Amino acid sequence: MNWKTGIVVAAGGVALIALVTWLAAPRPVPVETALVQRGTLLETVEDEGKTRVRDRYTVSAPLAGTVARIVLRPGDQVAAGALLTSVKPNLPTLLDARTERELGERLGAAEAKVRAAAASVAKAEAAREQSEADLKRAETLAARGTIAKARLEQAQLEAQLRRREVDLAQAERHAAEHDVAVAKAALQRYRKGTDSSAARDAEDLDAFEVRSPIAGRILKVHQESAATVPLGAPLLDVADTGELEIIADILTVDAVRIPGAAAVRITGWGGADALLGRVRRVEPAAFTKVSALGVDEQRVRVIIDLLSPPQQRASLGDGFRVDVAVETYVREDAIKVPLGALFRDGADWAAYVVVDGRARHRRVELGRRSGSEAEILKGLAAGERVVLYPTDRVGDGARVAGPR
Repeated sequence: MNWKTGIVVAAGGVALIALVTWLAAPRPVPVETALVQRGTLLETVEDEGKTRVRDRYTVSAPLAGTVARIVLRPGDQVAAGALLTSVKPNLPTLLDARTERELGERLGAAEAKVRAAAASVAKAEAAREQSEADLKRAETLAARGTIAKARLEQAQLEAQLRRREVDLAQAERHAAEHDVAVAKAALQRYRKGTDSSAARDAEDLDAFEVRSPIAGRILKVHQESAATVPLGAPLLDVADTGELEIIADILTVDAVRIPGAAAVRITGWGGADALLGRVRRVEPAAFTKVSALGVDEQRVRVIIDLLSPPQQRASLGDGFRVDVAVETYVREDAIKVPLGALFRDGADWAAYVVVDGRARHRRVELGRRSGSEAEILKGLAAGERVVLYPTDRVGDGARVAGPR
């Protein structure tokens, strides 16, 4: 064998040894990674909800008689004071003290509702004035840079809600005054009929016009056909569908974390964009509800005001299903990581940080958590890269490789 052949054989041997060594060396573990970021951490409570009109008015028969056929249908628009139907009173019985007393009690109840509605208007106006004063102070402080932008936005939303409450209270007072007018007219019609001998003929009794107490839409027609109905029989439901609220039954363990006037994001209603809302009240009494798996759950009703304008949700109506996400915690400028990067290390939490192509075990201290992210109080810094969903092949010092 000449010297050239020897060199070739030696080079081949070296290459073979290098190849064997390379094949025997441990390979980097393929992993997914994510950056530790600094930003806003939002913790929410998510559940299903259902819309309902804030004020539903059931128009009932003001007196016993024959109601004319109602031609209106659900969805029809009606103006305040619009004619809905008419009721032709039955032939009155002379000296019917019971009927007269019922009509008188109905008038008294309607007048009491007017007084209560007037008190609600005064209360709502006082709350509006206070919210507008708070808003002016917040705007002054915000211009000086002494309060956060979120504080100013909260004051603006509070003032907006109080203005809407004044409008609703005034609408309720108007409806109550309408009920008083109807009750008075029914009582006068009865007394006129019983005092007049000509009224003994049913043909001589004029039909009583039933009108809408508010401007809105017909939700339901209880009595479509002409029929004889008793005093107080429901005829149809009317409501302003522009004033909607959402009712969500939330688990009590989640509801206790909901702050007052918490912001809400509404999705799953069928529209392309999410709607905005705000918690008006978390009711103080819980109830038991059986889940789809047959488990008894303690839930509490949370009432949410819709803040998005009606034109943005024109197709949304009464009784529609929606998904709600109620904000329970907001931290701006928080250090956060995906939950998939965290794992238990005894009683502590830990993560693998990628340093020079190797995974380094590091214990961390957690703050609050959202559905997909966790707040890091200690252990990680913004800009570091962590391993997502580490397997048992990933250990402290292991070589890792993955998309960046």
